[in-house]
Amino acid sequence: MTPLVLKRFTATSCIGRGIAQTLSSLSAERGGLSRCDFESAEIDTYVGTVAGVDDCALPADLGRFDCRNNRLAEMALREDGFEAAVREAAARLGARRIGVFIGTSTAGILQTELAYRRRDPATGALPAQFDYGATHNSFSVADFLRRRLRLEGPAVVVACACASSAKVFATARRMIEAELVDAALVGGVDSLCLTTLYGFHALQLCSASPCRPFDIDRDGISVGEGAAFALLERTGADLASGDVLLLGVGESNDAYHMSAPHPEGNGARRAMQDALSDASLEPAAIDYINLHGTGTPSNDRAESKAVISVFGAAVPCSSTKGATGHTLGASGALEAVISVLALRHGLMPGGVNTARVDPTLTAHYLRRNRAAPVSRVLSNSFGFGGTNCSLIFGRAG
Repeated sequence: MTPLVLKRFTATSCIGRGIAQTLSSLSAERGGLSRCDFESAEIDTYVGTVAGVDDCALPADLGRFDCRNNRLAEMALREDGFEAAVREAAARLGARRIGVFIGTSTAGILQTELAYRRRDPATGALPAQFDYGATHNSFSVADFLRRRLRLEGPAVVVACACASSAKVFATARRMIEAELVDAALVGGVDSLCLTTLYGFHALQLCSASPCRPFDIDRDGISVGEGAAFALLERTGADLASGDVLLLGVGESNDAYHMSAPHPEGNGARRAMQDALSDASLEPAAIDYINLHGTGTPSNDRAESKAVISVFGAAVPCSSTKGATGHTLGASGALEAVISVLALRHGLMPGGVNTARVDPTLTAHYLRRNRAAPVSRVLSNSFGFGGTNCSLIFGRAG
């Protein structure tokens, strides 16, 4: 593929608002998980809640889009000069030449949960002010961002569980290569809701402690929320040494099981191999792997097997979900930004909360931070239904 440059990027999660706070937490090996006190949930688990979401107000003219998911998107837009960077690109390239490609899984489903509490006791009708299309609808977040930034290019939401906001990088790449757009706002937004918490609890996947990927005693996930965005453009004459590039994308599907990964990690292996092929790289060219690493026994085992089959035990890897929680549809974009920070700052983040690495998982897992030059990073995102996506980022020479 022809590399694309990340002109600007930002991330907001339970470990920080914007890249400065995010980097500070990663550098200090500081997690953001806390015991669940979200809404009315009565579940013995930990969650990654973003502080201040309820206090974030949308612009008055976009009030119909008000829901937790879109407020979280609004919070992220305000960090790291991201909104200004998108507006500058629109002025330079034209609003019709910038696409919006966003991943989410829950979207604004919390708004529907709240509306059901206020149904008419006689008729069961939902409140008149409830606006499904602008809140619960999966497309809501892309529609909101497009209107918020006055963009006029194509807009798409990818909703394939936890690979959603990794796959939007592939969607944007295809749209740029087809010359339908010249730049793309890509990212992911996912917010806490009761459906997610009780759903994972029903599947017996919620850990009663902060999640600990690759630990010998790992026993499930910690659900988090977050929003992360990047502005992708073609490389040009202004490309500078140290700029971050999207070098390769690999996508696959296990076609194995609705919720469990293939036990040998077959689909994950294909995604990583395809990303390497797309970037014209050999496995030895990767300096660090940001794992999907959810902290469930089967996921971590399958991913370790897949990594070993492609890279052997040489490449350092870790999961940052012990710090952020599993931000579901936003995790691909959030971990893409974390991968960019690893490139920019020579930081391979250690796996927060992991005390004893499972000796049967033979991938080279980092429990503690490692400072070292990082030129290329591979980031994995795998979702329910066997949807897999691997992204490779590198620094321009």
